[in-house]
Amino acid sequence: MANRIWNIDGEDVVGADGAVLHWEGNGYFTLTYNGSTFFGEVLNEQTESNYLKLKLNHRVFEIRKKGALDDLISAMGLDVPKVKKLKELQAPMPGRIVNIAVSVGQELNVDDDILSLEAMKMENVLKAEGVGVVKSINVNTNDVVDKGAVLIEFE
Repeated sequence: MANRIWNIDGEDVVGADGAVLHWEGNGYFTLTYNGSTFFGEVLNEQTESNYLKLKLNHRVFEIRKKGALDDLISAMGLDVPKVKKLKELQAPMPGRIVNIAVSVGQELNVDDDILSLEAMKMENVLKAEGVGVVKSINVNTNDVVDKGAVLIEFE
């Protein structure tokens, strides 16, 4: 039998024979392997892209079955996500600067906190949507800004 290769939490794993899966219904199952029993739940299933998100004994796993097409896509370099380079951060709405979480010269990655903006009595944390280095910070804490104002510039 050919090896089955799966990608579990970002690591390639060769499938193992001898595992027994028993469906309990409505996305719940019991998995027995090497004498140990694991209780599981299917959190997300995308059959067309060979993807599963499972909860197994209170731990969440992302599982993807690898195939020949995956190897071709990887060899062509098409599996590398594109990350945009930050240029500037503009205020998405009028409000008051509550907190600035970055400093000049700091490198940012996707989803890093940049600053907090209070608008309509709600605090909104603005996060990096790309990568970059903070070039200048054009606001201070408690400044009131208009929509579209350039708050931070990046190199």
